This record gives sequence, structure tokens and C-alpha cells, in this order.
Amino acid sequence: MTNFTPKKCKQIALARLDIVHKWLEFRNKSQNKLQADYDFVKLHNTSNSHLFEILGEISRGSLHRWLAMLNGTEDYTKLLPQYKYSSVNDYRTVLNDGEIKIFMGLLLHPNRISIGKAVALTKYKLHEQGQSFIPADITFRRYAKWFKDNNYDKWILARDGEKALSDKVEPYIKRDASLLEVGDILVADGHKLAFQVINPFTGKPTRVTLVGFLDWKSTALVGYEIMLEENTQCIASALRNAIINLDMIPKVVYQDNGRAFRAKYFTDDKGFTELGFQGLYSKLGIETVFARPYNARAKVIERFFKEFQEGFEKLLPSYIGSSIQNKPAYMMRNEKFHKSLHNEYVPTIEETIKMIDMWLRFKNSQPCPNALDKTVAEVLEERKRQNIDINALDDLMLATEVKTIQRNGIRFLNCDYFDERLYGFKSKVLIKYNLFDLTSIKVYTPKGEYLCTAERVTETHPMAKLLGDVKDFEDYKQKIVKQRQLKKKTVESVKKYLETEDIKILETKTGEPTVQAVFKSCSNGVYKSFKNNADKYEYLIIHNPQDEWIEKFKQTKEYQLLYEENIC
Repeated sequence: MTNFTPKKCKQIALARLDIVHKWLEFRNKSQNKLQADYDFVKLHNTSNSHLFEILGEISRGSLHRWLAMLNGTEDYTKLLPQYKYSSVNDYRTVLNDGEIKIFMGLLLHPNRISIGKAVALTKYKLHEQGQSFIPADITFRRYAKWFKDNNYDKWILARDGEKALSDKVEPYIKRDASLLEVGDILVADGHKLAFQVINPFTGKPTRVTLVGFLDWKSTALVGYEIMLEENTQCIASALRNAIINLDMIPKVVYQDNGRAFRAKYFTDDKGFTELGFQGLYSKLGIETVFARPYNARAKVIERFFKEFQEGFEKLLPSYIGSSIQNKPAYMMRNEKFHKSLHNEYVPTIEETIKMIDMWLRFKNSQPCPNALDKTVAEVLEERKRQNIDINALDDLMLATEVKTIQRNGIRFLNCDYFDERLYGFKSKVLIKYNLFDLTSIKVYTPKGEYLCTAERVTETHPMAKLLGDVKDFEDYKQKIVKQRQLKKKTVESVKKYLETEDIKILETKTGEPTVQAVFKSCSNGVYKSFKNNADKYEYLIIHNPQDEWIEKFKQTKEYQLLYEENIC
């Protein structure tokens, strides 16, 4: 095995040979050899020469020892420092196994004890154990440095954990983006904006979430959406914007592992396959890949968000930082100077979108990291457009859920949806809805047969007649009429089952609204008598809602007391 001589050792040996030559020359010029030795040593130790920088201070004894080592030769290798060199796995130290165990037990503690504190605690414990000889601090520090340099993986795992091991030590796969085409892969993730915007519901400043879709090839943010919280609707809207802006459907979406991204709206739920339940990505023909949790290195959009924060977010007056560590100067405690100069402007969401779009135009004008001879915008323009039909896209993006029809229709997102076709049904149905328009939902049978489009039910003023306006009262009247029409429909259907030739209904002719009112039926000429006006009103609303008597009765105080004030 060939011995390896470090460059530093060779340099020291040659310097020793030179200093011996200079010493002998100086010594030969003097009659008193002993005094010459002391004078030479003093001159060397007080000089700023090149030899002093290498050797440092020397003694008369060192000079005689080096001269003896040469033994009349010019072989500088005889003057090589006799250091103890260690292999990677075997460090030569005066520390014994017990001392190393105590020291490393402290140094590799997950609380990340400093080297100095670990040395002090180790020496104290050795002293408490009655050990007489305790190694110097530098001995412990040298061992710690050797261990860290040669066992960095163990050092990081023990002190910082698995994620740090993955981020700092483990090798990663380098991906060649030049093999991709624009639109092949979109990378999606959410980013909590580090500046405040005006909450449209409260009017107060708040931080919001940007969900973005970035094209891997061009590194352009092709679609995004801003909402108060990262949710399914926000993600769907961002994807829709990305598809429209690209004018093509991507092949793969590489996305975050968060709950919103894994929602049933985006992924297939095999439990409802027989009911026609299908995830959004599957309906659009998009393959999905979910990123490994807490693995920012795997998502190129993380680098985009860092640049976005540095190049855009920090320029806004409402920037507050993403953590306590990076908050701006004006937010520091007892900071008066910067606070007095601070611009209090906070943008709305609409203003924020306009500013982001302006910054994206600047960003897209920069060189593309995956094609340095072109800008991001130029690479983006090379995509193969598909002439996306927005209406067809919106239809494909309808989400599907299984619901049971209740008394007031279908309960969905804390709202009721109703249509006349749902009246009388009490079974499971499929609903399809557009997250961008929740004013109505489409209803289908479990077999996929279209039933109706149910509208969202609005709430009625509690006292429409007395406290509401004309619109409130009209809304109330229409709903009452609708209720009675549905009841009539049921009654008429049931009567078909109960009618016989022997059943005769006595009917009498009616006049003006009185307690003993009668009317003549136009259908069969049979008369029916009523106990009171309310009895007659209930009958007419079902059997003859166009009768003029109804409108006259509605103008009376009796009607208001019976049907408006009690109900309203």
C-alpha cells in the first residue's frame, strides 16, 4: 500500500530543511556557537518571514534535533511531522470507549446540545465518576469534528430527524425537463400569501391562499385561484383556469398530498362506481401523481413560490412575512421609525389578481431554466392547442354525489334544493353540481336518468306582510300557492284510486264571501255547501284556483288573520 503524504506535511518538512540551512550559515559566521544559536532563534521567532508562517516559533533544541534527523543528508522526508493519521472508520484518539460513549450520547441528543456544552457535561460526569485523568477540551472537539465529517448521516438523523436526513444527506433524482412538452405535466400546490388582502365578507385585512398550477416544461404558472382557504372549489377553479389558458388538457397533474387535493371530487371513489361516481381527473383523462408528504424538493412549484415571495410579495406594503422570523421591520416591537413611514394600503382580491398577472408577465419574459435560449413565454407558446370548448369543460367538471331526497328536497352544502319533480320521491339520487355556480344542481336517478334541475331554496321573511317589502310578500304568496298546487296534485292522484260510480258530492251555489257561502260547480252542476269562508277557500284553491271569489276573499280582514299573520 502506498503511503500518502499530505501537502501540509511536505510543506513543513521542506521548511524545516530550509531553516536548518539558514541556521548553519548564521552559525558558521560566529565565533560563539552557543550565542549564535540563541540569536538565530530570537531573530526567527520575532520575524514575519514565510518560514515563520509555516513553522511558527522554534527552539534551539528543535534545530539540533532536525539536524540530527538529517544525519548529513538532504532528504527532507526525514523531517516529516510524525502525526497520527486515521482511516475513515478508525479515528486515533486518546479517548477511551467509556469517554466516547458519554460524549457522543450527549452530542447526538435530539435536543441538539452544543459541542461546548457536551464537552463540559462529559468532563463533569467523568469527574463525578472519580476519573483522575480527564482529556482536554480540544481532544473532545477534534473527535466531534471527525465524527461529523465522516458520519454526517448519523449526525443529521440523530440531531435533526428523518426529514433533515432526506433534505440534507440523501441523494436525489435529477429529472431532465428537456424530455417534456408544454402541458405534459402540471404541478399543483397551495401557497399562503405572505401579505394581507381585504376579506370580501368582513372588510378586514387577512392572509389568503393561492392555489396554482405550474407547467413543468416552461415553469410558467398557467392557472391559479385565490380564496380564503385551500379547498376543493379553489383547486377546481385553478385547474379550470389552467386548462383554459393553456387551451389544452394536461396529461399528468403532479400535486400536493393535502386533504383538499385528495377530495372525492378529484379522485375516483370505487364505492360508488355502480352509481356513476367518477373523479374529475378521470373524467378529463388526466393521470394524477401525489407528492410524498413534506418533500418540497420533488415539487418544482416550491421553487416558484420562493421566487414569488422574494420578487413580488415582499414589494407590497401589506407584506407581513410568513413567520415571526421574517416579518418586516415596521412590525417589530417598539419600532417607531419604520412604523411612521409604513404605507397602510391593503389591496382587495381583485386588485391582488391584477398585480399578480402583471408580475407573471414579467416572470414569463425571463429565460426559461429548461431552455436557456428562450424565454418562459416563448417556450409556453410552443404548446399544441386543443381548442377547448369551455361549456363542454364546465359540464365535465361537474362533481357528483349521492343524496337522499328529504321533505324539503335535497340537502347539500347547508342549503336545500327543490323542484316539483322531487315532490313525492323518497329515495337515493345522484346530484351533479358546478362549484362555480351553486344556485342549482342537476338530479339523476341511480341509473343515470335525468330527473330535474333543482333550484336553491331561498328563505322567507318571518313576517312578510307586516314587516317585509313588496318583494318579500310576493315571495311568500308564490310559495304558498306552490305548496297548495303540490297538495292538489296529490289529492287528485289519490281520488283516482278512490272514485266509484256511487259516490256523490253535494255542492251548492256560492255568492259573496260570507260564513255560509255556496258556489255552483262548472263541471258537473252539483252543488256543495261550506261551513265557513275558510272551508270554501281551501276547496277552491285546490279545485278552482282561478275563481274570482278567491281574489275578493284575499282583500278581507278574515283572510289576513287566517292566512297571513298566523303563517308569516
